[in-house]
Amino acid sequence: MIRNMTALGFRMVRTTKPRLLWNVSYKMGYKGMRSVQRFKKRLKQGQVFPPFLFISITNSCNLRCQGCWVDVDKPQSIIPLDEMNRMIGNAKKHGNSFFGILGGEPFMHPQLIDILDANRDCYFQVFTNGHPITPKMAKELARVGNATPLISVEGTASVSDERRGRSGVLNKTLAGIRNCVDEGLITGVATSVCQTNFDDLVREEWIDRLIELGVHYNWFHTYRAVGPVSNPQLALSPEQILAVRKFVVEMRNEKPIVLIDAYWDDKGEALCPAATGVSHHISPFGDVEPCPIIQFANESIRDNDGDLFKTMTESKMLADFRKTAAQATRGCIVLERPDLLADVVERHGCRDTTIRGTAGNELAAMTSRPSQYDPENAIPEKNWFYRFAKKHWFFGFGAYT
Repeated sequence: MIRNMTALGFRMVRTTKPRLLWNVSYKMGYKGMRSVQRFKKRLKQGQVFPPFLFISITNSCNLRCQGCWVDVDKPQSIIPLDEMNRMIGNAKKHGNSFFGILGGEPFMHPQLIDILDANRDCYFQVFTNGHPITPKMAKELARVGNATPLISVEGTASVSDERRGRSGVLNKTLAGIRNCVDEGLITGVATSVCQTNFDDLVREEWIDRLIELGVHYNWFHTYRAVGPVSNPQLALSPEQILAVRKFVVEMRNEKPIVLIDAYWDDKGEALCPAATGVSHHISPFGDVEPCPIIQFANESIRDNDGDLFKTMTESKMLADFRKTAAQATRGCIVLERPDLLADVVERHGCRDTTIRGTAGNELAAMTSRPSQYDPENAIPEKNWFYRFAKKHWFFGFGAYT
């Protein structure tokens, strides 16, 4: 275990630029931990303002992925630079320093680099398919120095084309990864694990391939059957979800690469980041939502003269969601109990935040399916670093007591 962590440290130092390594260590690591401490203090006062905000800055995308819930085929909407700066600035006043940037495809936002450049004291994780990351764009990311690209890889060449609705997807994605690595960027790869890529990616050889490519961290999501074309046949079985968890825990002790998951705590018990209040989501239209796959809201980033802290801490809908979700399951309420989510939406008269206007019908049509909650088969963290970090800084916070 110690040898593996040492090897990871050497990899990071050897393959990233010192300035970029300092930025992630200080702006995301140290300042992120500090923001969680402030979050804990607020909880004791009955205030919930997430230390980690996820912001979908545009709905546009160059791909058409199976199971996508974003209106990527509709007219483009973006959160403009001035509103992003106001929102980030408001969050910074309350200790926040780390932001997840989503889409659509974030690089289709014409002011993405300007957003990063205007907030050099923060750190950003940009969720992307990698196609827009040309050598020139990678140099720009290295110049601003405060963002890590998290590039989505969905399987082999044929699986990627099928999953993502275009041809030649994997080669373009791999080119984006190489461009990032060549510029010394801290580079991640994300995968939404489903039936068609499970056997190819949930295996040791895939982790070795990522290390060979120069990737520094890997994030395994499990496929969520939501949206207008939910493709439920792609969803994992409970046994497969458990296998993903076991695989990640084992590989953390064996491979010099950071492996991220967001749905289990240090003891291996399931959780929902939105139910704990550690993260919420902003839509491309400025709607304040519990998480990206819940496309209902009562509040906007423009409420209260742009005071996002006031809007979130006073939101009855968000508070009701967190309470309802935590009381129902430690897993994903959207998957396990869509009926309870529908009750929350009805109780608060939430608006549908999609352009297509069918989120209500989609929710009504959902049936219960498994998520990460499997109390009989909890797999605790074996790696001391992950166990310590999860226990103190990133998960739990008494939501399920």
